[in-house]
Amino acid sequence: MIYIKSQEEIEVIRAGGKILARILRTLKEMVKPGVNTADLEEVMLKMVDEAGGRPAFKDYPMGGGVFFPSGICASINDEVVHGAAIPGRVLQEGDIIDIDIGMEWPVKPALRKSLGIPSNPHSPAGGFYTDMCTTVAVGQISPAAQKLLTVTKECLDASIKKVRPGAHLNDIGGTVQRIAEKAGYGVVRDLVGHGVGYLAHEDPEVYHYLINEKSSANLELKEGMIICIEPMINAGTHKVKVADDGFTILSADNSLSAHFEHTIAVTKDGYDILTLE
Repeated sequence: MIYIKSQEEIEVIRAGGKILARILRTLKEMVKPGVNTADLEEVMLKMVDEAGGRPAFKDYPMGGGVFFPSGICASINDEVVHGAAIPGRVLQEGDIIDIDIGMEWPVKPALRKSLGIPSNPHSPAGGFYTDMCTTVAVGQISPAAQKLLTVTKECLDASIKKVRPGAHLNDIGGTVQRIAEKAGYGVVRDLVGHGVGYLAHEDPEVYHYLINEKSSANLELKEGMIICIEPMINAGTHKVKVADDGFTILSADNSLSAHFEHTIAVTKDGYDILTLE
């Protein structure tokens, strides 16, 4: 089911998105050689709790009785997504790390009451969800790694500009695919963007590549929809594999992978990025 959010709900999601963006900036500034991902996790959990939120990914069901162990998806080098921040791993000079975080906010009834904002009826905790990520260089990285980061960020920025009422998902996916493949990269197809707000993951699936133009999945964007656009771009093949832990996704050829994401509202005149400070 695709949910259309009211303007009041969008403003609550925006408020949560600003907090999430501040948390991500703090984590990004911490990244350097020698930093342990467990330290990033500790800071993220503390900041989310102090803001009156809940980490969206910690203990998230991954299927088969497996639950994601951390609040941060910390994916390093050839890890596409779902790399856990704990047990901790030490970052090395030349690594790239995708820091992907989500939050439900506000989850404390007293805070909602003091702010005069509605409760989300779709979640027992009553908060609204935002989701974002960035890929960060650890110290000095290779020119090839820097190019991958630059192109992947370009994929996100250019595809966001395609968002407006009346546009279709292929306007987003086609933009990402064109930019990435022109650079010689593979666009991950097994993982996609998604709706967000009432739940951490909602319909629709947001493709970062072209699908059949006539498919019902190539839906038309409408005012009030909120989506996460999150291109995952591999330096080599678009194909992926699952690590032995059952949840970390790796590039199939062990090439570097980058990932950027924002939570986007479809507005009357175009788009609004809700995960900005």
